[in-house]
Amino acid sequence: MYTTSTEGLLNNYAVEPPVYYAEFPSEWQIQRYTLQGAIAAWLVGLTILTAVSVS
Repeated sequence: MYTTSTEGLLNNYAVEPPVYYAEFPSEWQIQRYTLQGAIAAWLVGLTILTAVSVS
């Protein structure tokens, strides 16, 4: 979509997508996010422990 001013300048505008509200995650998605968070925390802890033991 674009418009042209009285001076002949071109103004380009992005096409806006339709707005929608996010849905609350289902029970199995919440459990999966919890598991992923626990694994991520374990990996970060393991990385820090490895860095401290090497140095």
